[in-house]
Amino acid sequence: MRIGRFTVEPDGPLFVVAGPCVIEGIDHALGVASELARIADRLNLPLVFKSSFDKANRTSGDSPRGPGMDDGLAILARVKAETDLPVLTDVHETIQVQAVAEVVDILQIPAFLSRQTDLLQKAAATGRIVNIKKGQFMAADDMLHAAAKAGSVLPAGRELRDQVILTERGSTFGYHDLVVDMRSLGKMRASGMPTLFDASHSVQSPGGANGRSGGAREWIPLLSRAAAAAGISGLFVETHPDPDRAWSDSATVWPLDRLEPLLADVVRIHDLVREGRMTRTDGRPHCDG
Repeated sequence: MRIGRFTVEPDGPLFVVAGPCVIEGIDHALGVASELARIADRLNLPLVFKSSFDKANRTSGDSPRGPGMDDGLAILARVKAETDLPVLTDVHETIQVQAVAEVVDILQIPAFLSRQTDLLQKAAATGRIVNIKKGQFMAADDMLHAAAKAGSVLPAGRELRDQVILTERGSTFGYHDLVVDMRSLGKMRASGMPTLFDASHSVQSPGGANGRSGGAREWIPLLSRAAAAAGISGLFVETHPDPDRAWSDSATVWPLDRLEPLLADVVRIHDLVREGRMTRTDGRPHCDG
């Protein structure tokens, strides 16, 4: 899978998707993206900048949603041009897909929309990479059906593993809580498609903070390390220079000034697992998982 300047391979280096949950203006987006580019260079990591132009599924109608599609795409285009980072953003409706695909490298299908056939097919038909977030209500096995919907309209010569990413982001556990079943990562990885772990949304408490989502960001490092040990292709983590002032998901965005050591830890674990998976001491392939 080719993403911007780098290639994602099943047993390749870890890649990272990071950025603020929602676009908070051009200066903010460029500032975060520039620091992410510096971190990626220091760690020699492939990195994709992520931010949403519209958070259409906010708990409360009073919560800020972002700048909207036109202004948001203009900001993402500048981020891409000025930092040379690939960019990712969400699409919520089929009418948005074509315009968004003209700007971004990866179209993201939000978890709540992961079964929407028309949206999946419209996104895949653009030829852009599609990241499908696993619905909080879905089993890992069901994600293969979501991917197959996208695969049914791929351009000639393209395979699912070339164009579709699957992302684990936790499963509903009662009200206002999520849990992560690490087996889901193995099941989705077995499909041959790149598999991401969304560390930020996996520690979310959906709607659990009186009209907004709460969460516990202190668990992000533990779950990220566990996911790396389980054998992921990449890590998805939302980050912000001042989390308490973030427009969206302030309880679960990771502080930007603490991102580099977190990624360094995850990379070390990922690389150990990758080396062990590729070869045993007796030269035989190592069993995945």
